[in-house]
Amino acid sequence: MDENKPLKVRLTFTVILVGVSLLFAAVVTDHWAVLSPKVETYNGTCDAAHFGLWRLCTKRISVQEHGPKEKGCGPISLPGEHNCSYFKHFTPGQSSEIFEVTTQKEYSISAAAIAIFSVGFAIIGTICVLLSFRKKRDYLLKPASMFYTFAGLCIIISVEVMRQSVKRMIDSKETVWIEYSYSWSFACACASFVLLFICGIALLLIALPRFPQNPWETCMDAEPEH
Repeated sequence: MDENKPLKVRLTFTVILVGVSLLFAAVVTDHWAVLSPKVETYNGTCDAAHFGLWRLCTKRISVQEHGPKEKGCGPISLPGEHNCSYFKHFTPGQSSEIFEVTTQKEYSISAAAIAIFSVGFAIIGTICVLLSFRKKRDYLLKPASMFYTFAGLCIIISVEVMRQSVKRMIDSKETVWIEYSYSWSFACACASFVLLFICGIALLLIALPRFPQNPWETCMDAEPEH
């Protein structure tokens, strides 16, 4: 038996908890992408936007000309009037015409649904690991590792769906947005994929039984015949 196995499991689980925290941060925040319209006149105001899986937030920013090449609105961190609303397909009573016109509703619903699956897999995996600590049931580590791996795969699929959504939004002739950038919620989702996927596989390798180092170890461990 590997004497360092409990320590390896706890270290891997600590890194996994960081990935799970980043996953939750990405899902609940609204800074996946930042959109900027073309600015025709300076020394006025412009409406920039940032959105996540559930909400769209617009911000009216006072802008001034800083250079001939700077034609966008922003940055979003500048002070201004802030307004957030949930997407219409999630809350029919809310209004989010900007998002509804410039991108497909199916992209938003798909990204949100896949992210929910990722959160569900992460929660189930965490429960399995905690039960394996408390009751010394090491066999629960194997399904836990698979759940974490699935969680990582789901969140990176959600990231790709969101990326395609933003790309189609910018390329659309009906949109007013000409510039975009991915923000810290998007980075949290990508980082959680890396941690959950790699540590999920590492947890599976740790949970597997140790291979015999010498040919005769298997014979020595075998039960005697009666």
